[in-house]
Amino acid sequence: MIARELPNDRLLAEIRRRRVAIIPIGSTEQHGRHLPVSTDSEIVAFIARKVSERTGFLTMPTIECGVSAEHHPYFNLSTTPRALEDYVTEICRSLGKNGVGAVVILNGHHGNQDALRAVPARVARGRAGPKVVVYSYWHFMKGRFDHAGFVETSIMRAISRRVNMGRAQKGLVEEDYTREELSRLGRIASRSFVAATKNGVWGDPRGATAAEGRRIISEVVGSIAKESLTWFKGKKAASRRHRIGAGKKAR
Repeated sequence: MIARELPNDRLLAEIRRRRVAIIPIGSTEQHGRHLPVSTDSEIVAFIARKVSERTGFLTMPTIECGVSAEHHPYFNLSTTPRALEDYVTEICRSLGKNGVGAVVILNGHHGNQDALRAVPARVARGRAGPKVVVYSYWHFMKGRFDHAGFVETSIMRAISRRVNMGRAQKGLVEEDYTREELSRLGRIASRSFVAATKNGVWGDPRGATAAEGRRIISEVVGSIAKESLTWFKGKKAASRRHRIGAGKKAR
């Protein structure tokens, strides 16, 4: 159970007055044989709702298709980076025209990062644009992330019944390779995830548990809520390392 921790009354009133919105962005793509193609979208939508419970932010509908063409020929529904950037920029501008003063874009898929990087500056150039920040939720984890591996599978076991552990297979495990080999594999994965991993899994999901998933969610939600409130208040203490481009997901 994640404890509900709302900000103080004055800050909550300001959030409601300015209408701070949070937009979850995921993807629709293969996640091995044991997880649904909606994994990224389900996880980021769940985390966004929990962050909203703590902060009072308004949760927007999840954008469920992202930039994931590197998963071809395994299943993916993908857009171009520019198309996603344009779409999210226009959504933020539209929110501004409807009275929203600040937007937290919460990203749930590695391939979306480059597309979302320029959104805050583009929105800021518009007359009705709210202030915008972009976070990828795995930047708020202390451990290493993966794709359909131990971390994502644990989170899904905590929030979904659509996990088939009987089909879970070990994928590319970083400990099995040197730093130079991982660097090469990372470059390959950015073009063809299947060529790098063979089975579409980066990590080993076989030991994943719901208990570990709940622990990770609690860590991530608490950190995002704290960071986003600090950013909203305009404090200099807000950490730039959590913002898009500052950290890495395995894939």
